[in-house]
Amino acid sequence: MVREGIVLLLGLLPGIEVIGSAGDGEEAVALVAAHAPDVVLMDLRMPRCDGVEATRRIRAGHPSTHVVVLTTYADDDWLFRALRAGARGYLTKDADGTQILRAVQDVVSGQAGLSPGVQRRLLEQVTAPAPEAPAPGELPDGLTPREAEVLVLIAEGLPNAEISQALRIGPATVKTHINNLFAKTGVRDRAQAVRYAYRQGLAQPPRTGGSGADVT
Repeated sequence: MVREGIVLLLGLLPGIEVIGSAGDGEEAVALVAAHAPDVVLMDLRMPRCDGVEATRRIRAGHPSTHVVVLTTYADDDWLFRALRAGARGYLTKDADGTQILRAVQDVVSGQAGLSPGVQRRLLEQVTAPAPEAPAPGELPDGLTPREAEVLVLIAEGLPNAEISQALRIGPATVKTHINNLFAKTGVRDRAQAVRYAYRQGLAQPPRTGGSGADVT
């Protein structure tokens, strides 16, 4: 229903002709191969092939086709993955027709079609020091660097909302990382996760002021 609504909206915008719509990334790649459109409006979370992989394949095989992400996911993980894959624009689904039209026109003319909010987050990411991520080769139980970062912040006592702010990712993404690291490490709650982080040397337990004893 959302896709059909976007197609109807695009059909009302001047200078835009919709030549197809796809239900997932695989279908999007096939439609680009068949029709060579100027621009693809790409969602991110889709079955079979997500929008990041579809963008990467489209840009590799059809460099004249530009990709503008149009998604509900506004956190930095998705944003930077999409841009690294070759997306030239990034909008969230609260964008109106004028914003979509401007982004399409921008990427066709060789500019970046980024919403003001995305531009602001990119600037913040460039100017602010990023949290130090553990090296992938040093991580136990198949943890990703991002999952290890979340685990370290849990060990520091941060709630989900503060983890979200510290890593510049959405609250839903924080919960996903926590669920994944719990499953990989076999812990059942945050207290066990903290003890796991201490055992693996990913975080240091706090020390009391006088005795120097570890508090676990």
